[in-house]
Amino acid sequence: MTTMRWLVTGGVGFIGFHLSSAMLARGDEVVALDDFSDAPYPSAWKERNARDLATHGDRFRAVRACVTDRDAVSRACEGCFGVVHLAGLAGVRPSFRDPARYARVNVEGTATTLEVARALGVKRYLFASSSSVYGNSTELPAREDAPAVVPESPYAASKRAAELVASSIARISGDLPITALRFFTVYGARQRPEMAITLFMRAALEGKTITVFGDGSMRRDFTHVDDIVRGVLGAMERAPAGFRAYNLGSGAPIRLDALVASIARAAGRDARVDRAPVPPGDVDATFADVSRAKSELGYAPRVTLEEGLATVRSWVASNVS
Repeated sequence: MTTMRWLVTGGVGFIGFHLSSAMLARGDEVVALDDFSDAPYPSAWKERNARDLATHGDRFRAVRACVTDRDAVSRACEGCFGVVHLAGLAGVRPSFRDPARYARVNVEGTATTLEVARALGVKRYLFASSSSVYGNSTELPAREDAPAVVPESPYAASKRAAELVASSIARISGDLPITALRFFTVYGARQRPEMAITLFMRAALEGKTITVFGDGSMRRDFTHVDDIVRGVLGAMERAPAGFRAYNLGSGAPIRLDALVASIARAAGRDARVDRAPVPPGDVDATFADVSRAKSELGYAPRVTLEEGLATVRSWVASNVS
């Protein structure tokens, strides 16, 4: 793919950092728009990510702004070939405390960035959706054409609403590819510190108790960030015109009790486990059918759980106190 300039919203967050790094490594220019807010990803971590990305020189530029600020998004998007919209509020449980903010940032932010992209004539628009859109009512493994009509949390509802807004705009957007990427429980180095794998790994390394919600039977389709990045890059190059959704997952869900055992092995420690009630909004299982992404984007998850946990262990041991 020819070297191009891209706007990556949320470009100094967890997934944004890894994607921006890969794009810069292949010679692209990246404009990372991020508000550097402190939740749910720590501001100090975003600042560190931005400094690390800045080592690529003038091919990287960070813009401090919110994705609901149309003027700021327009200025950042000038001269860009495409937009990868990753910015937004993440987290099922926090969304119950502030549903209006989740709706504003996740839905309005998607509408704003897409409106700007169309006005400026960008050639590709991709945005981060979530496996949460499937809720508990979708037959597993979840397929993109399955109904996603019973969200279990305001976060899930905001992601599905953003998809519906994008799908409706696609009807009047001609040949513009508008691509929804449904991420399945992404983990890896620099992950948000309260997410299960990083949280559990830190507890294991420090000899602390790991709190597991429920009886350990919940299953999650954990996907390493390196596989997610490969999926996003594939969509940037190959996604078709119009609206299209893709699952980006491992296609290999694991029970939480088995995950804890795997983390203990990776940490070289025995795991001490406490049980807690399942919080509102948590689904019973996530399990991606990735056949569409494989056939249309060339997506093929490569990182095994054992390999992925090794990257988390290394990062936590070196960087998280």
